[in-house]
Amino acid sequence: QVQLVESGGGLVQAGGSLRLSCVASGNIARINSMGWYRQAPGKQRELVAGITSGGSTNYADPVKGRFTISIDNAKNTVYLQMNNLKPEDTAVYYCNAEIILRIIPFQRYNYWGQGTQVTVSS
Repeated sequence: QVQLVESGGGLVQAGGSLRLSCVASGNIARINSMGWYRQAPGKQRELVAGITSGGSTNYADPVKGRFTISIDNAKNTVYLQMNNLKPEDTAVYYCNAEIILRIIPFQRYNYWGQGTQVTVSS
């Protein structure tokens, strides 16, 4: 009923920048919030940044001052601008969204994208 499709990952040198995008599509009545998580090999998935439809944001400490999350409500799209990338930012980045479906009883559900690889070389 809902799909999240990420794009923008890739290979970049330390100090470089990447911009991730995630588009939500389907039977959507409202998106309450969207966010980005990441999972490095051998580690648990962790929150990177989150944003509400109203624009309130939160960031994990390791990315504060380097990453910026934004949302385009009209396009059901969330972005993650990543600057001054470090090798420790290497991970698969996943988009997450809390969505109210446009079908009765209009319940909230949590969805995940398929992930996009970000690799930062030193």
